[in-house]
Amino acid sequence: MAHRTFFSFHYERDVQRASVVRNSSKLKSSISPEWIEASIWESAKTRGDAAVRKLIDDALIGTSVTAVLIGSQTASRRWVKYEIDKSIERGNGLLGIYIHGIKDFAGNTDYKGTNPLPAGYPTYDWVNNDGYNNLGTWVDSAYDAAH
Repeated sequence: MAHRTFFSFHYERDVQRASVVRNSSKLKSSISPEWIEASIWESAKTRGDAAVRKLIDDALIGTSVTAVLIGSQTASRRWVKYEIDKSIERGNGLLGIYIHGIKDFAGNTDYKGTNPLPAGYPTYDWVNNDGYNNLGTWVDSAYDAAH
């Protein structure tokens, strides 16, 4: 069964690494990736917090799993925290994926950030845990744990 999965991440810092995860998920039959595109995100930010909250709330509609892509500064991002809280409120499966080891376009990796998820939710490392081949299994497990 395909799980519509919302990807939460620190856009400005991690979009290149997040793209690696997103593009790999397009090849997996069990994942339908969802995320907020940059132009839509930037437009909502100019209209204020209420617009950003509505954008996130609308993007989560119809999703059953939220994957938080954990970069070096993800845990400090207030909108990531909001996305996590709303995902829990919705009953979405929830998991974290450390993406610091994915190279950006310049070939650089980053330092490992703090896990922003509440205790008890699983986390994986994209590089060390072979995310390319295991993302579907991780999403299925998060879904099963929530339902």
